[in-house]
Amino acid sequence: MAPEVQLEIVGLLKETAFQIAKCIAEGLKLKFPKNFSEPIICPLLECAWDEYVNNKKKSLKGEFWEYSSSLMCFVNGQLIGNEKDLKVWAEEHWDFIFFRPPALYLALAEDFYSSHLGNTKHTFVYMDISIGGNAIGRLLFELFSDLCPKTSRNFQQLCTGEAGSTAGNLQLAYKGSIFHRVIPNGWIQGGDISGGKGVGGESIYGPTFEDESFAVPHNKRGILGMANKRRHTNGSQFYITLKPAPWMDTKHVAFGQLIEGTEVLKKLEAVPTYNERPKHECKVMDCGIYVP
Repeated sequence: MAPEVQLEIVGLLKETAFQIAKCIAEGLKLKFPKNFSEPIICPLLECAWDEYVNNKKKSLKGEFWEYSSSLMCFVNGQLIGNEKDLKVWAEEHWDFIFFRPPALYLALAEDFYSSHLGNTKHTFVYMDISIGGNAIGRLLFELFSDLCPKTSRNFQQLCTGEAGSTAGNLQLAYKGSIFHRVIPNGWIQGGDISGGKGVGGESIYGPTFEDESFAVPHNKRGILGMANKRRHTNGSQFYITLKPAPWMDTKHVAFGQLIEGTEVLKKLEAVPTYNERPKHECKVMDCGIYVP
């Protein structure tokens, strides 16, 4: 008996291409159960996909450097291409034709994306960013509200502005604040809501609050954490890592991750600086809770 065929689908989960490939892989298994192993389906959010692609480029090299699709389909470990290539392969090798209306795939993609985020039981917040007065896009964060509920709540309410203002009339809100520090290949920093120079800020609990947990590691690009002066001095300032930073693991409380906005983060990282301060104003134009 011929060995079973193993299909693996890895891609950007919100794209219809991922749903098409997923349906083809599952359809082949359903029609030829003895010939196909259970397909490996790997749905990824934007930042995870970007990291996956960069790692694949390093390992596969060659023509893969020109690969631009939001999807990869593998047959027994060999990359064959995107959903169109998988469709051709299925037709040529298995005489398998699978068609559904485009509107169905769009609906599947939207539902799959919402369900994927909802199943985490986490909170999601967004920041719309501008550089030099020009809108460049959105950063979307996942807050690990189960691991760091107090720290996540602080960031969430500073995004919504629902905490109002302090007795000194300081608005507890990130809207209108700037990123005051950019360290290429290090991190970007913002959240000084009391002046934007990197020496101020305040939490919703008072001037500062304690370190809650060091459970979230700084193991990749896009980790969201609290900037501080020393232990137990968390206020409103935060950072986003631009590469793994394990030295931060017991010094700063990480409580979330960037899940969408890879190009926005790259643009922020590329802003020219003087003494680590951006030469062009990098501003949070709007922010709030994102509901999947």
